[in-house]
Amino acid sequence: MADEAGEIRRDELDPEAAARRRAALAQIRQYGDPVLRMTARGVDEFDDDLVRLTERMKRLMVDAHGVGLAGTQVGILRRVLVFQPADDEEPRALVNPQIVDRSRDTAVEEEGCLSLQGVLAPVERHVRVAVEARDERGEDVRLELRDHAARVLQHEIDHLDGVLILDRTSPESRRDALAVLRPQPVLGPIA
Repeated sequence: MADEAGEIRRDELDPEAAARRRAALAQIRQYGDPVLRMTARGVDEFDDDLVRLTERMKRLMVDAHGVGLAGTQVGILRRVLVFQPADDEEPRALVNPQIVDRSRDTAVEEEGCLSLQGVLAPVERHVRVAVEARDERGEDVRLELRDHAARVLQHEIDHLDGVLILDRTSPESRRDALAVLRPQPVLGPIA
């Protein structure tokens, strides 16, 4: 998921941060890549490879100026995600996350996505969720999240199930988003 401000203006980043962001985004699968529509498989092995994967995903997320990143977004069909619950907290990894409780109350807010550059779409989400998972070392985790952190987690779990914000927005917003994502033809000079 892209940060709360949505798309970052390039002139707001210093040249080094802008270069890191471009390099990170180049490693994140973009809309149209079939892996974004696939369902990730559960993780059974908690080993050093998994720890390295989650560390890489955290770096990519931070460098790309995101607040969440799912395994499918880096081409890994494993139920792994990373997210930053709040600005003042370190990124966390969750493995095999499951929402075990959710509020009845929902809210609609615009969401961005690191895999759908330039798109913001209104999405309805539960305002509170409880999730059970494991961390990258296999320790049990249970989180009670509200508001923005709950939204980010729901967004990333959707990715693990092959669901995009395009699937959760209104038909009009979907049309607008697809217009942004559709490659524009490059026309040469007319002879």
